[in-house]
Order: sequence, then structure tokens, then C-alpha cells
Amino acid sequence: MVERRMNSLVKWALILFVLVSIILNIVLIAVHSSRATKCSAQRVHPLRSKHDDRSLVFADLTREEYLQVQQYMVTQKDLNISTKRLTKPSDNFLFLIDLSLPKKADVLAYLEGKAAKPVREATVVVFHGAGGYIKEYVVWPLPNPKHIKDVTKERYNMDLPINARTVTVGEYALLFKLFEVEVFSKLKKLMKESFDVSESKTLNAFEQMPRGVRSGDRKTWVSFFRDESGMYIHPVGFEVLVNHESVNESDWRVERLLYNGQYFDTVAELREKYDSGSVKKIVYKEMLNYASLKPEHKPLQIGPQLFYAEGKRYSVKNNQVLYLDWSFAFGLSSLTGMRVFDVRFKDERIAYELSVQEAMSVYGSVTPGMIITKFLDSSIGIGRFAHELVRGVDCPYEATYVDTYRYIDVPAPVRFRNSICIFEHNTGQPLRRHFSDFFHNSYGGMVNSALVFRTITAIGNYDYMWDFIFYQSGSVEAKVHATGYISSSYLVDGSLRHGHQVAEKVLGNIHTHFINFKVDLDVLGVKNVFQTKDMEYVNVSLPWMPDQYAMVPQLVEKELTTEKEAALRYDKKSPRYLHIASKEVNKWGHQRSYRLQVFSFTGDHLPESQADERAMSWARYKVAITKHKDLEQTSSSLYSQNNIWTPAVDFSKYIEDNENIENEDLVAWVTTGFLHIPHSEDIPNTVTVGNGGGVLLRPHNYFDEDPSIHSADGVYIKPGAEDSCDNNRMACLAQDVCSPVLEPFTYHGFDGVMKFED
Repeated sequence: MVERRMNSLVKWALILFVLVSIILNIVLIAVHSSRATKCSAQRVHPLRSKHDDRSLVFADLTREEYLQVQQYMVTQKDLNISTKRLTKPSDNFLFLIDLSLPKKADVLAYLEGKAAKPVREATVVVFHGAGGYIKEYVVWPLPNPKHIKDVTKERYNMDLPINARTVTVGEYALLFKLFEVEVFSKLKKLMKESFDVSESKTLNAFEQMPRGVRSGDRKTWVSFFRDESGMYIHPVGFEVLVNHESVNESDWRVERLLYNGQYFDTVAELREKYDSGSVKKIVYKEMLNYASLKPEHKPLQIGPQLFYAEGKRYSVKNNQVLYLDWSFAFGLSSLTGMRVFDVRFKDERIAYELSVQEAMSVYGSVTPGMIITKFLDSSIGIGRFAHELVRGVDCPYEATYVDTYRYIDVPAPVRFRNSICIFEHNTGQPLRRHFSDFFHNSYGGMVNSALVFRTITAIGNYDYMWDFIFYQSGSVEAKVHATGYISSSYLVDGSLRHGHQVAEKVLGNIHTHFINFKVDLDVLGVKNVFQTKDMEYVNVSLPWMPDQYAMVPQLVEKELTTEKEAALRYDKKSPRYLHIASKEVNKWGHQRSYRLQVFSFTGDHLPESQADERAMSWARYKVAITKHKDLEQTSSSLYSQNNIWTPAVDFSKYIEDNENIENEDLVAWVTTGFLHIPHSEDIPNTVTVGNGGGVLLRPHNYFDEDPSIHSADGVYIKPGAEDSCDNNRMACLAQDVCSPVLEPFTYHGFDGVMKFED
């Protein structure tokens, strides 16, 4: 009895001890947390320059400017414009309002204090369905427009036919209605048995582009997919060719159908052969949604996070970013996407413009929905689909987020919250370092902290992550990574010649990704030359042994003087070093320049014998150098996709006139990308790792030494001073520990999605 009572006392004593220990630990943690200082939300070290409102010359239109331009256009009674979301193709529709960039010479004069601010203007695109043509107008001055001018012929030297227009939300709504009335309702038995379509369950459409095979065509093959998240990898084996050439939807008609690899001329023919059992039927099968991105396991951990111990070393005001020695203005075009202007390092302009131009893909298939597909994304709008970035995933949690406004295929300007992010981050590797093992023992190094300017555009199935990265060495990188869903087709005989099977009856189709950047470098002014450098082996006699020879690398330098010389094709070997150079020299007598270093794994470009190649002729060239012209603003256009055989912009014509490029204002058009052969690991999503490309702009004899040697991030350690903080802030980091102050998590990304009703 006594022993049992003793055991009970010991048991309760242990329980009491454990409880006291837990409470004590909680108290100690709370006390420690309360003592931990919060990281400074204010900047500890001053900026190296001041914001300049002259950057606003490049600023995107404000919501108020969009509304003023829209109202002005509506009051032009002779244009009879509609702004309704579901405007029919036969009416005149105000499709796009965007900033009209001023002439470069006018901007430079303004930035240099030699002239007044250029007049602010907007470009307006109207689809004149009633007249059968498209017009581009310039409206000015903003914010209170009083003038309008038709600039279509000036910009494109041609009329724009109405069938060159982008398919609008209004046209999509009519197409969906046609499919319901003319296809689904007439094939109810097939739809139910093959695809489980019912009153509450439908199929989703995904279209092939271009829409036909010759100018004037608007005949679109539409493939159908299961109504699941990630529909792009759920093809069902049913495709329909619809003719919607007329602006009057009553004239639209279904011309062909494909069911399980077999073609039919009419809906009636398919229904009759299906009912009679003379076709091989697709039998619906329930399956788990392998395309879902919902985590299979509940997240239990938070990964490493970025925070700023001494406040942010960059500043964003209006449309200008200041970061250490860098400054630049920024914008986001609805059509071409991300762009920066007036890029300066130590207050010297390095580039006037660095911008995305086009994203293009060419697909291979045996089924019509993808067999001739060539996507030209600026014709849909690259920047149009820059939705809200998810804090802590798309960008670091503590990044700075910027809202944008757009007016494209909408009844009113749309606000896209947090659609641009800006952050400085540690890349996880040193920018430079050396450990001296011999003689003068020491360590010198510097972390590679860089500023990232980012947006992500979700264009249909693919998500493109666009980065402009600013390094402390004076380099700038323009980079793209692709993720999202692959485009797929239903597996039929012959499909495996065009890709790999990635799921049951699903082919991941082979395709290319070509990305075009505009790089308008101004190296110490606008009078530059284009240089190439490379190496060759030469057989030289050894000075101390004249009868002995060795193959020795030798520098080969050239200056290219015409546009045709400087159009470097992908299918030809090019020099490895490409430079935009000034005639000025550095301390050592070498011409100061910036090098274009292209990172690319592109597939083969479409043969030039193809009629639709001219709309993407920029992809012939790894790098092409042209003389700057204000009317050669972009390498592609809004109209390239839907009038691909007679493009409004044929980039190869920029080169055909073969102008002199010696001591001229030069623009580099850089093409990068990758070949994508989809594989099972692309299910459910393609990952960004290894799927991308870009161009690095690197100083080459531009400075007298590496400018990062003057960075406060440098670390230097000598024997005996390993724990000194004098030249090594890392040694005192433990003493400066602080906890970050975090913004609450919010997300409004679904506010700007396409809506198919008024």
C-alpha cells in the first residue's frame, strides 16, 4: 500500500515538473520575442540619388487618363463607337487604349533639360466592324484630349482588314453560343456517352491559331477539353472547324469536325454515323484530375524567407526605381508587356529602352487543333494578362508591389493589384571572391545582391515570368522563364511523331518558344558602333625557340557597318562577343562598350519558304542591329496573329534597306528561348528550372575597373582579424538580429479575369 502511494506521488511530481517546464519555456520564449528588435521599416542608409519626376514621360496611362480618352472617343459621333463588353463584330468597338510613346529625340532633349516635356498622347485601336477595317488613332493632349489623328497608314503603310483583329470577348461569347446551338444540342447522345456532358457539365474550348491558311481566312479549329482545372491537359478527342469570316454571326457555320481521329463534313453526318455504330466511339471514363495544382499534402513548413535588416536599399516612386547606383523608369504595355526606360548606372545612361517584344511558339501535331498552330502572344496581349502576384510565392513576401491599370477588350479600365514586384535579393552565390592560399593570406569577396523587377503573365496555358535584373557590377539581365500547363492533344495514330504521351490518351506536343527583346543601348550617347570579338588559333614560333611552333589563341576584332552585316542568323555561326560600343576609350585605350551575351536553347525557326514566316521574321536572328527609327518601335504587332500571311509588321524589312550603322543610334533586337519536348514531368505543370532564356548586358572596357569594388557589401578578412566587423559586417550579424515586420497576406488576383457577360 505504501509502495503504491509512493509511486502515485512520484507520478504526480513528474507531471507537475513537466507542466512547470513547459510554462517556463513559453514565458522565456515570450520574453525573448518581446526583446527581439523589429527590423527597421525605414531606410538606415540614404539613397545615392533623388527621384526625378521626369521619369513620368514614360509612365503608363492612369485610370483617369483612360477614362478621359474613352469619353473623348465616344463623343466622336462620326465613329459611332461602342464600349460594351459584348459588342458584336459587326459594330465599331473601342478595343485598346495605351500609351503612345513620344519620339526618342524629344524625350532625350527633355531629360537633358534642353526642351519642354513632350505632349502626352494615347494610342487608340478601334475595330470598325461596320466598315470592315481597323484603325489606329493618336489622341492628345492628355489628360484632356482635344485632337485625334488616324495614324494607321503612317505606322504600317497599309490598310488593316477587319479580319486581322483579335478575337474579342464579344466574339467569343457568340462562338460559345454557336457551339451550344449548332453542335452540343444536336449531339446530345454522343456528348453524354463520350464526354459526360449534361445540363450542369460542359466542355471547355481551346483554339488553334492562325485561323486558316491564307489572308482573309477566319476559320478556326477549336479543340475541346474536360471542364476541369488545368483543362489544357485533358483533351477529349473532339475538334470543330468554325468559319467566322463574316462580321455577321448569322453567317457563321461549322465546316468540319474531328471525333476520335476521324473527320466529318457536318454535324448531321457525325450524329448519323455515331448512332449507327460506324465510328469507333470514345467511352467516357471517370478519372482523378491529374492536372490539379492543389497540394496533395497539407503544407507543414515555411521555407526560407527574405527580409531587410536595415530597410530596403531601393526606392519606388511613381514609375521610377532607385537602387544603389542604378535608376530606371518602368511601364507595362498591354500588348508587349514589361519595359524599362532611361536605365542609368552612376547617373550615366546605359540604355534608353529594354523591353519585351514578342513571345512565339510553333507546334507539331497530326490533329488539326495544333497541326499548324503558331502562337504570337502580343496579338492577344502579353501585358494584358499580368495578374496579381502572390506574395511569398511569385515574389518574396517583403517585395514592393505595384498596381497597374489596363484598357484592352473591356468596358472600363481595369486595376490589376500587385501585378509588378520589385525586390533586392541575395542570389545565394558570391558576385566575386578569392581566398589567398599562397603568400599574402587573406579572403576577399562580395555577396551577389541584385535588384529584380518582375511581372508574370498568364497567357492561356503558359505563364511567363519576366525578370529585369540589375547587378552591382554594372550588368543588366533580361530573362524569361516559362511555367504553367503544356498544350496537349488527344492521342491518335501517328501522334508520337510529335511528342510524348504524358497521360492516358494525352500527347504533350513538341513546340518551340521564341522570345524577342528590344535593347536600345546608348553607350555614352547615341553615336555608337557594333563590334564583334572572338578567337582563333594561330601557329606561332616560340620567341626563345624559333624552330618550335605552338597553336596559340588570338583575339579577332571586327566592326560591322551595315544592317545586313549585323543581322546574325541563328542558323549561321556568330562571333561569341557582340558589343555596342562608343568611340570613347577607357583608361587603357580600349573602346568603352556593353556586351550582349545571349542565353538560348531555341529550336529551329520556321523555314522562310512558309507564307506565315514573315510575321515572325525577327526569329531568324540571334541578334539583329538596326538604326533607331521611331516608326520601327516594335518587332511584331497586334495584327500579326490573325493576318499572319500579310503582316502589318515584317521585321525583316527593318534590315532590307541595309542602312549604315556606323556612329549611329543603334537598337539590338535579341531573340532567345528554348525547344520544349514535353515529358511526363510536365504533369501537372512545367517547372521554371531549365525552361527559359535571356540576354545579359555586361560592361566591357566601359569602366576602368569592376565598379562593384566600391560596394559597401564587400568583405575582407586577414589572419588575426577573423571576428572584426571593420571590413566584414557578417562578423557582427548575430549581434544585429531582428525580426521582420510583415504585411498581412491579401490576394485580389481574380478581380481582373476575363468575363463573358456584360
